[in-house]
Amino acid sequence: MRRAILLLSASLTTLFVSAAAAQNSTPHNIILFVPDGLRGRIVTPDSAPTIADVRDKGVNFENSHSLFPTFTTANASAMATGHHLGDTGDFSNTIFTGYPVGAAGGTVTPFLESDPVLHDADEHFGGDYLNEETILKMARAKGYSTAAIGKLGPTLIFDHTDKIGTNGLHSIVLDDSTGGKNGVPLSDEMKEALTRAGLPLATPSRGDNSKAGDFKTAGTTVPNTAQQAYLADVAAKVVLPMFKARNKPFVLVFWSRDPDGSQHNNGDSLNAVTPGINGPTSMAGIKNADNNLAQLRKALDDLGLAASTNVIVSSDHGFSTISKESKTSPSANVSYNDTPKDFLPLGFLALDLAKALDLPLYDPNDGNAAVAGGTHPKAGNGLIGKDPAKPDLVIATNGGSDLIYLPNRDKKLAGRTIKALLEQDYVSGIFVDDRLGRFPGTLEMSQLDLKGKAVTPNPSIVVNFRSYASGCAEPSNCSVEIADTVLRQGQGMHGSFSRGDTLNFTAAIGPDFKAGYVDPLPVSNADVGMTIAQLMNLRSSANGGLIGRVMSEALPNGVVAKAVDGTIVSKPAANGLKTIVKYQRVLSHRYFDAAGFAGRTVGLDDDSGKQKTAGK
Repeated sequence: MRRAILLLSASLTTLFVSAAAAQNSTPHNIILFVPDGLRGRIVTPDSAPTIADVRDKGVNFENSHSLFPTFTTANASAMATGHHLGDTGDFSNTIFTGYPVGAAGGTVTPFLESDPVLHDADEHFGGDYLNEETILKMARAKGYSTAAIGKLGPTLIFDHTDKIGTNGLHSIVLDDSTGGKNGVPLSDEMKEALTRAGLPLATPSRGDNSKAGDFKTAGTTVPNTAQQAYLADVAAKVVLPMFKARNKPFVLVFWSRDPDGSQHNNGDSLNAVTPGINGPTSMAGIKNADNNLAQLRKALDDLGLAASTNVIVSSDHGFSTISKESKTSPSANVSYNDTPKDFLPLGFLALDLAKALDLPLYDPNDGNAAVAGGTHPKAGNGLIGKDPAKPDLVIATNGGSDLIYLPNRDKKLAGRTIKALLEQDYVSGIFVDDRLGRFPGTLEMSQLDLKGKAVTPNPSIVVNFRSYASGCAEPSNCSVEIADTVLRQGQGMHGSFSRGDTLNFTAAIGPDFKAGYVDPLPVSNADVGMTIAQLMNLRSSANGGLIGRVMSEALPNGVVAKAVDGTIVSKPAANGLKTIVKYQRVLSHRYFDAAGFAGRTVGLDDDSGKQKTAGK
């Protein structure tokens, strides 16, 4: 029934914008600029003048949403396909694949920000691990020019099934690994064009920006300037002139690693939550991304393409400062040689669950070796059970939320796991695979559009971690979250269900968008993908029905729908905790603001659970 409603909603939205589409039988060009990790309320004319100009002169999507779990590859899959995560199966940056991924050293919990890993996953899951067509693939099939340039991982996702060496048009793909043994090969045309422009055939490294430090040494104090300057030069000096010469519509995706990389690795706040991600390094990362966009917009002006090109700026997620503090975690009371005293170690969820369940813990990133006392898994991921080749639980560590898989779908073990989670002060909200049944204190994954046509294994339990605001006028700009990560307290992370992480930045300007318009309706990254598809007259053969909507209210003569607020509340657990979800709805599309336990999530008031009765 829900699929039918969503398809009807999509049909209605298509009708809303059909008049605008009819005026442009040849679609306008599109640049999708993704400033990774840009918070929705951090942009000012001082912090990011070019991005602010797009927002203030074009469309300001002031009520924007990242999809939960609020991670990079997950939201890249939504932008690229217009589908929610229950269809794409890209549930987080690290997932359980159900098979040893050779390109990731044989682990069953690979980190997806890797071109070889993405290709390996494609090969294993029938040629397309997302199971949905991407906008670049559809545009390329129509004969349009297509390119994806920027950060390793999400860049390739936009046309990950394209294979150089087959006949026909290809997307131009340049990322961190270009020119190396694992990079996507450059075509002869691109090699010649780069050489003519005086640009190298290999992407430079991040340099000092990649230095994360450790618990005694501060991380980076510089943005990712050199690498992104090269990628911006490639886009502005090579790709855009090439596309103009072809004289056909184009779609260009530019995925800026900043401010994400600088916020993650910032060295301004070692082991302290203040200033956290609001220090000078993070702000320099925001300005660096803004400079890249300024260069692209200037190139459009210089090439005479500005009037025929839509520019959409949309970040994948918001951001928070990391906290490593807990009063209930057993792992925080153990001494580790790389963790400050009384702080949570990397892999604390796997360590704590193994202890609570009285089962052995093995490391999938260390040849399934047993995790000895006083140590933690190398990447935080864990295999729990007597046989690591056939684990009872798999923990995929990600940051502000973690994924738990029960390969055997053991309902009793699920109940014991949930009981253990409910006892930890770092947990704020638990979501369980519908097939395991209902558990007090938790909500079903289908409530979040995490159950669909995905071909990758579905998580059994998604655990959201606690967050709070550190005391500024705009809570989403200074949110702090418990994070399961190798990074340190005071550095940056995302992935939680706080409004600090779900409130991403979205704005657009160009011939197909209104000018000076503030859009009050909720929008999401899946809507960005659907809107691009609509503007480019692209039609996919969708496998799943969990799709975003076209943002018709932002288009000339588009219909402005109404939004309503809603709250879903679980039945209380034995200790009284209830998982609460605050959302907004437009037509049949739901936009999730924040979720968790009352008082433990930014954007979720203490009395949220009293406002409405429980949902399904």
